Amino acid sequence: MSIQESLKIIDKGEIALLEWDLIGEKVNKLSSPVMTRLKELVSELKTSKYKAVVLISRKPKIFIAGADIEEIKNLKTQEEFEPVLKEAHSIFNLLEDLPMPTIAAIHGACLGGGCELVLACDYRIASDDKSTQIGLPEVKLGIIPGFGGCVRLPRVVGLQAALDIILAGKSVPSDKARKIGLVDEVVSAKELEERALAMAKECVLGQRKKRQKKYSAKGAMNQVMESALGRALVFNQARKLTLKESKGFYPAPLKALEVIQKTYGYSNREKALNTEMNGFCKVATTDISKYLIDLFYMLEDVKKQTGVDKPEVKPLPVKSMGVLGAGTMGGGIAYVAADKGIEARMKDISNEALSIGFKAARSIWEKKMQRRRLTQFDFEQKMNHISGTLDYSGFKHMDVVVEAIVEDMEIKKKVIGETAKNCKENCIMATNTSSLSVTEMANGHPKPENFLGMHFFNPVDKMPLVEVIRGEKTSDVATATIFDLAKKMGKTPVVVKDGPGFLVNRLLVPWMSEAIFLLQDGMSIEKLDRIYSHKFGMPMGPCRLLDEVGLDVAIKVVKIFYKSLGSRMEIPKLMEKLEGNTRLGKKNGKGFYLYDSKGKQLSVDKSIYQELGLEPNDKVDEKEVIERGIFRMINEAAMAMLEEKICENPQQCDLAMIMGTGFPPFRGGLLKYADTFGSEYIVQELEIYKSRYGERFTPAASLVNMAKTNKTFYTRPIKVQNAESTSLGIQPTL
Repeated sequence: MSIQESLKIIDKGEIALLEWDLIGEKVNKLSSPVMTRLKELVSELKTSKYKAVVLISRKPKIFIAGADIEEIKNLKTQEEFEPVLKEAHSIFNLLEDLPMPTIAAIHGACLGGGCELVLACDYRIASDDKSTQIGLPEVKLGIIPGFGGCVRLPRVVGLQAALDIILAGKSVPSDKARKIGLVDEVVSAKELEERALAMAKECVLGQRKKRQKKYSAKGAMNQVMESALGRALVFNQARKLTLKESKGFYPAPLKALEVIQKTYGYSNREKALNTEMNGFCKVATTDISKYLIDLFYMLEDVKKQTGVDKPEVKPLPVKSMGVLGAGTMGGGIAYVAADKGIEARMKDISNEALSIGFKAARSIWEKKMQRRRLTQFDFEQKMNHISGTLDYSGFKHMDVVVEAIVEDMEIKKKVIGETAKNCKENCIMATNTSSLSVTEMANGHPKPENFLGMHFFNPVDKMPLVEVIRGEKTSDVATATIFDLAKKMGKTPVVVKDGPGFLVNRLLVPWMSEAIFLLQDGMSIEKLDRIYSHKFGMPMGPCRLLDEVGLDVAIKVVKIFYKSLGSRMEIPKLMEKLEGNTRLGKKNGKGFYLYDSKGKQLSVDKSIYQELGLEPNDKVDEKEVIERGIFRMINEAAMAMLEEKICENPQQCDLAMIMGTGFPPFRGGLLKYADTFGSEYIVQELEIYKSRYGERFTPAASLVNMAKTNKTFYTRPIKVQNAESTSLGIQPTL
C-alpha cells in the first residue's frame, strides 16, 4: 500500500482537499502508518497557502471506519497504550488548531476514531445516504473513546446527547446528527463534495470562520443541564441506567461516564485528554476488552465465510422465499426476509393462520414507525414484500422454502414431499426444527441434497443466530445458499452437523434441566435466577428462561434428549410433577413466575412451592450452583465438538452460545470461560458432583484426555484464574 497515494492533498486553489482512499483496503482506518501520514499532511497545511481545508473519502459507503482494532488488540499494558494515545491526541490537536477552517464531508460510516477526527474539525457536512452513520461504538469493544471523543463530543452536541451516544456505543444517521448539532448540514451524496467546497469558499470569503472550541449549551434544556444541579442530575440518572443495562459487568460505559464527568467543562485541553487517556488504559488492558474484541473478529470472520470450505462453491441467488406455516415463528421469518427486500410468501391451511403471520410482521414494523425509525412509505414498501396463500400458488418461483410447521416428524416429512412437487427443481428447502433429525426429515424430500436445517431462535426479529444444519446428504451448494441467505437477513449463521438439539439446544438443555435439580435440592426460584443473571451475567435465569420457552415444551425436549443421549440427560423427578400441570409459562401467564395479559413478568408464584412439595432453604452455595449448570454445558460441548464434530472449533461454539443464548460476552464465550479454569479443575469438579449427584456429571472422555496435561480448548495459553472468584462472576472494580 502506498500511504502517500492513499492520503493526499488535492490543490483546489485557495482550498485544500484532503483525500482519503487507502489503497488495497476496503475501508479507511486510522492505523499507525495512516496517522503518521496524517501528521505530515496536517503539519504541511499549517504553513501552507490554503485558507480552508475539506476532508473527504473516496471509499463507497465509508468515510473512516475507526482505529485499527488489530493494533488495539495487540497492545497489552498502559505503558504500551499511552504513547499511541498521546500521538493521536497531538495529531488531532494539530488539526483542530490549524489556522484555517476545516470541513469534514462525511459519506458512509464515520465511527470511532473517524468520528473523533471530524469532531476536531470546524464544520461537518453529511450525506443523506443510509450508509452514513456517525458515532462512537467503543464501549462495545470494552474500551472508551480514546482519541478525544469523551472530551470533544459533549462540547459539540451537549452533555445529554453525548452521553446517549458514548455510553451505549451508538451511531446516528445523518438527520439525527444534524438535529443534535453533530453535523451542520445534510445533503445528497451527489451534492456532498460540491457543497463542502462551497462551504470552504464561504470560509475563504470570510463568511465562515474558525469556530471557538468552547463548551456550549444548545437549547433551553441543555442550558438547564449546564448548571451544577442539572449536571449532577444527568450524571446520576446516566449512572443508574448504565448499571441497570450492564448489571455492572462491563466497566467501559461506567469508565466513560466517569471521564466525561471529570472533564466536562475543563478549559485545559491537555488535562482533559490525559484524563481520557488514563480512563482508556484502565479498561483497554482488561480481559473483558480482549474478549469483546475477539467476539468482534469472530463476527467479522462470518462475513467472509461461505459456510463451506470449498472456495469454488458459490451460493445460489435468493430473491424470493416461501414459508410453510404462518404462526408467530413463520411470521417472524417472513418479516426478517421482507425487511431485507426478499419476497416472502407464507402458506398455511387457513386465513386465520395467515393473519397471525401478517400481524407478527406488521407489529414489528409499526413499532419501528412509532420510534421514527421507519417512514410510512418504507412501511408500505416492506409490507408489499409479504404475501400469503392457502395453496402452493407462486411456489414454482421460490428460490428457497423454509418449513416452520408443527414439531411432528411424520407430518413434516409429508408436507416437505408435497411442497417439493410444487417447487422448481433446484429450490433449496430448509426446516426450522429445533430438535428433530434433519437427516431423517430429508427422507421426505425427493432430493435430500437440497434439504437442510435453518434454525431460527425466538423471537426471530431479535435473536441474531441461525444454525445452518447439514444432514448426511446435504450438498455444499445448499449449505452455502442458506448460509448466505442468513447473512442477507441480517443474521449470524453457524454451520453445525445434525445431531440431538444440534449445538445451542444441545448445550443449553443440560443447564436448564440442572436448574430443576437445584430446585429439588432446595434452591428458591428467586435466588437461583438471581445467581445466574446478576452474579454470572446470563440475560435471564434458567427458571425465567423455562417460562419463556414453555414448561410443556421444555419437558418434551428433555425427554427427547434423554431418549437420544441417555443418563447424562437424566430427567429430574420434579419435571414429572410439572408435566400435565396447568403451568405452561409465559404463554398462559403462569409458570415459575406470574405474567400480566401483555406477557410482562410479575413476581414468582409462591404457590408453586406447595404444589411441587418444595421447601426452599438456599443452602447450595453460589459456586456449586454455577458450576453444576455451566460445567455440564462445558462437558456437553466437549462431547459435541471434539467427539461428535457437531461444530468444527471452539470459536464456532462460543459464537453460537453468545449469539444464540446470550452467554455473557464479557466472559468470552463458554469455552473461553472453561479455559480460565483449565480442564484439570473442571474434570475434578465433575467427578465430585458425579459422586454426589449421579451419572449426568460423568466427564467426557475428550475432557478427561485434555485434563491429563491441563490442555485448553483454545490453543493460545490462557491464564488459569482463581476458580472460586471466576465462577462467582465477581464484578469489576470501577
